[in-house]
Amino acid sequence: MSKKTKKLGISAKFGARYGVSVKSQINAVEAKTKEKYHCPKCNYKSVRRVGSGIWECRRCGLKFTGGAYTPVTQIVEEVTPNV
Repeated sequence: MSKKTKKLGISAKFGARYGVSVKSQINAVEAKTKEKYHCPKCNYKSVRRVGSGIWECRRCGLKFTGGAYTPVTQIVEEVTPNV
């Protein structure tokens, strides 16, 4: 039996569908969601994703909202031209 997850990782579940570039993007996003993050209250690396945008610390029980894939989202400021 061959190992089909060596190159593809978690996106091997899609088989031969969707192409390499899409599957590599999915790998990057799903790796971020399954990673443990630091808790803003107790500062331990025990925050896991509960649902879309819902994060919970397994140590202190703090439940908070954040981004869909990471608990902290990046803010991109738009530059408006001076008219």
